[in-house]
Amino acid sequence: MADSKTETATLLDLIAFNDSCPYESSFFEPLYQLYIPNDDRPHGYLVPSIVQKIPWTSDFRITHEKPRRVDVLDSSNGKDTSAAVNAAFTGVVNACLERDLFNLKAKMYEEFTVVGVPYPVRLYRFAAALFGIVSQGAHLTVYTRTSSGLKIWVPRRSTTIATYPNKLDSTVAGGVSAGTTPFETIVREAEEEASLPSVLVRRNIRAAGVLTYVTLLEKGQGEVGGLVKPDMVHVYDMEAAEDVIPKPHDDEVKSFCLMTPEEVKEALLKKEFKTNSAAVFIDFFIRHGLITADDEVNYTEMNMRLHRTLPFATAPRLF
Repeated sequence: MADSKTETATLLDLIAFNDSCPYESSFFEPLYQLYIPNDDRPHGYLVPSIVQKIPWTSDFRITHEKPRRVDVLDSSNGKDTSAAVNAAFTGVVNACLERDLFNLKAKMYEEFTVVGVPYPVRLYRFAAALFGIVSQGAHLTVYTRTSSGLKIWVPRRSTTIATYPNKLDSTVAGGVSAGTTPFETIVREAEEEASLPSVLVRRNIRAAGVLTYVTLLEKGQGEVGGLVKPDMVHVYDMEAAEDVIPKPHDDEVKSFCLMTPEEVKEALLKKEFKTNSAAVFIDFFIRHGLITADDEVNYTEMNMRLHRTLPFATAPRLF
């Protein structure tokens, strides 16, 4: 993979920068696996330096011998396991906040669902990467067909936003909060970020699959460096009429620009996009036949790297 500091990259480099966690099993051996009560499958990876620094409460059991693991305990003894596990996560995250650890930026109302668990488990979004759980996002690409060809609406992120300031982004994107769906996430974010009416979005968006990858976070990516971050990104397309013009509505987006596929590709190769949004646009190009095996030597590997098999369950086991 090309050095992230170089000026340009290949399309495969961009995918690999997003799916940056090694594939070799030896990389995962020193990590701690997260276990939830009543499920024998792991649901997260924690790096040793984080495990050593977290002020664990009595709601957790830490096993330092290999295979290393962090077990969430059921303080309710089966009476209300969901509430007990949620309280355990809240307690340890609050302990981190009280000690001002990991430079966590708290939005206490934002929670992620721990996917694959057979009962509702929630974890504050700002702390999810500490536990290495599978995060969920939703991205929408809005495009229009003009007299001069297909064009795509591309926003530039605010210069004051905490993560990837001033980078180019997906037309609309957001994390899938606990208790909602990817579809509803897009409807909400489209109105909040791009001033797109919910009626228009509900009528015209089309689900286009799921991207899966595992990122090894680096410092400067908005979170603690060195963490293992598995991700599922639900992708949507929306073809819009020429008179549909996204406009910034909140403080996360600086501006929107209508770009040709060639302009988007040039900006991608110059690494002007947020890392996972670059993967979303490459996937869009592949699905719409703008990148093919005939003109891209890395076509097969690009497709595989956009859909990595995640190391954790993504749906509850059917008993």
